[in-house]
Amino acid sequence: MAHRTLAYEAIADTLRKAVTSRSLPEGTVLLEGPIAALFDSSRSPVKQALATLEAEGLVRRFDGRGVLAGKTGEPQRLKITPDMLKLEDETITSPKTFAWQNFYYDFENTVILRAVFGSFRINELALARHYNVGRTVAGDILNHAVKNGIVTRDEKSRWWINPLSEDRFHDLYEVRMLLEPAALRTAMLRIPAEALSTMRKRLVAASEHFPAVASAELDTLEEDLHVATLQYSANPEILEALKRTRCVLVAGKHIQRAVRGTLPIDAFMDEHLAIMDAVAAYNYPLAQQALTSHLEQSSIKAKERLQAYLAMSDVTPISYVLD
Repeated sequence: MAHRTLAYEAIADTLRKAVTSRSLPEGTVLLEGPIAALFDSSRSPVKQALATLEAEGLVRRFDGRGVLAGKTGEPQRLKITPDMLKLEDETITSPKTFAWQNFYYDFENTVILRAVFGSFRINELALARHYNVGRTVAGDILNHAVKNGIVTRDEKSRWWINPLSEDRFHDLYEVRMLLEPAALRTAMLRIPAEALSTMRKRLVAASEHFPAVASAELDTLEEDLHVATLQYSANPEILEALKRTRCVLVAGKHIQRAVRGTLPIDAFMDEHLAIMDAVAAYNYPLAQQALTSHLEQSSIKAKERLQAYLAMSDVTPISYVLD
């Protein structure tokens, strides 16, 4: 399954090239607003892009607003131009995707970190005002969240945060432990060798520079195994059932980031490699055993992170959530 480039990924790629080529001088102050204007984007994907580059060590924090380009150099408040980013007219608009994608990551993170405290109603109009978008875009955000199982809609068309309790985490992982190995049984016979090789190379590359791995890179690795590989399964009913449990994967990454610094970053690459190598060898018993073990460990870690997050956090107001 081809990976669709999102807005923040395109922006990060452009900024990455500008920083490494020094067309953005060392120490240049990078602010979300001016960069968003250059890409005709909202601030949300720019924020994600800068966070990605920070994880890669290409930009750094300082005692001021924004981040600094490069690893050295005093802060320079330069006007960033399209030429400095090597942007052409058609490139400037290339990061634009569906409007809802520019806001979805921020919405998803906010809602999941509230979902651990229970079910709350979401006001669609307030959501639109929060992101300064129309009701259509707000509806698209919510509908995508429904597909990921983090939002539900009742019989009166009201939107609700789907609660993520410790028991629900356990139940969702239990379902995945039953269904993922079954999906993998036929998927491993149908997945192209080239696609599997590409996924394996990403795992090896991440292992080599861990823990300096960007959040977006970790997301891709998780999607490679738990979504992209399984999409080759011959049983569409199993895949449809797995979609309803995907929220446990989505929620896990946000909670892990929220408690980062309290708990260590999960180095799951070796576990994924063991599964991928068994798939490449068409050894289903070994792949099943490795996958089940990986999911069991993930369930335990998810419980620990959830408990850590609840211990360090309180319910805070959200403009579009009715407490």
